[in-house]
Amino acid sequence: MPRQVDYYFSLQSPWAYIGYQPFRVVASTHGLKVNYKPVLLVELFSETGGLPLPKRHPVRQHGLNFHLQPAYFPFNPRLADGVVIAAIEAGHDPDPFLRRAFPGVWEDQLNLADAATLVKMADDSGLPGKQLVERSGSDEIGAAYEQNRQDALAADVFGSPCHVLDGEVFWGQDRIELLADALNSGRAPYRSQA
Repeated sequence: MPRQVDYYFSLQSPWAYIGYQPFRVVASTHGLKVNYKPVLLVELFSETGGLPLPKRHPVRQHGLNFHLQPAYFPFNPRLADGVVIAAIEAGHDPDPFLRRAFPGVWEDQLNLADAATLVKMADDSGLPGKQLVERSGSDEIGAAYEQNRQDALAADVFGSPCHVLDGEVFWGQDRIELLADALNSGRAPYRSQA
């Protein structure tokens, strides 16, 4: 059975966008099963003391065609994050959608709060866009989204992206190398002494 990593993120997070491809490389290299867990950052931040993008120092661009202030930012990520949850619920791998959605916000400056944009993006990813977008707005997907937030709080997650391996939290796109090191070394997870 492959090792698993819980991946907490929001499509609204520029750091999740920057770190997604390097994370997928690590996950693929190590044969990890990724448990995608979109989470509403605004509520998570309010409970953990995190800061939204406008209150942080500007992010490095890492060679990406990155718009620090895209046309549709900030946006309500509920519908887009819900498409990921709906895709998983329907047995689809959300990776093709995420590979389009992250650059959709940060490179192409698309409105991921717009249902028609999401339908096209999902369709272009080989997923049933209309079905997933309709399902995204359901109470059941809303409940799963809330459960992801509760899971994030229980796992000591406080931002996006966060990768949780065997109970150890690797926070941020700049900690993916540490995740890879933990996988390569086979070391026991570090635990908080509190």
